Amino acid sequence: MPISWEQVVVDADDPHRLARWWAEALGYVIVHEAPDEVEIRRSPGELPGLLFGASPDPKTVKNRLHIDLRPDDQEAEVERLVDMGARPADIGQGDVPWVVLADPEGNEFCVLAARKPAAKGQ
Repeated sequence: MPISWEQVVVDADDPHRLARWWAEALGYVIVHEAPDEVEIRRSPGELPGLLFGASPDPKTVKNRLHIDLRPDDQEAEVERLVDMGARPADIGQGDVPWVVLADPEGNEFCVLAARKPAAKGQ
């Protein structure tokens, strides 16, 4: 039986604001908008999407699932995201090569270092 990954659902206090923030951060577009939910995707026909749904429950603990971003320039991307409203987050990660940030509603995500080119023959 074939199966496909449709979307990741993110609970949000303000799904419209948070979806727009992530759409700008990722260069995605809004593909569905309703009073209590907004879905974004890289392009309208491309899966998976991120669906932001209204939730009355405030975020209280570290995310059990998070997004890792891998830009070409980690430092520049962290600066851009912080300028957009992300903030540094300490989840006990210690000294690691990635940067942990939180989106405007406190959802943690990681900005990884650029991928190193593969050695010849690999």
